[in-house]
Amino acid sequence: MLMPSIFRRGFMNDVFDDDFFMDGFKNQKSMGSTDIKELENSYLLEVELPGFAKEDIKAEINNGYLVITASHNENKDEKDNEGRYIRKERYTGQCTRSFYIGENLTQEDIKGKFENGILKLEVPKKEIQEKLPEKRYIQIEG
Repeated sequence: MLMPSIFRRGFMNDVFDDDFFMDGFKNQKSMGSTDIKELENSYLLEVELPGFAKEDIKAEINNGYLVITASHNENKDEKDNEGRYIRKERYTGQCTRSFYIGENLTQEDIKGKFENGILKLEVPKKEIQEKLPEKRYIQIEG
């Protein structure tokens, strides 16, 4: 018996492999992808953040970690002359990445640049300075 090809390979698999359904998921996989390049005196982090604006991105140092957060909210409303919806879409997305950089770097040490959907951060190499135990004497009254 002859069957249409959609029943032989699995209709549901074909439908959800379609680019129409997969575009959002493909972009999500590449969001936040990071390349780290070692330079002579620093490391260069290149973080892919397609669809985000500079204002959507925040980078901070928290307990020795460089934390990069990008969040974006978009609302597209289009109506015809009578106010009926022709199209109404919403998109909310967030990406967070963190990298351990040590306790001895400050935000002034790191240089950042964002262009063409790529965040570039240059993190200097600094030797870890061991904290020497600080002697604390107890006041003895007598």
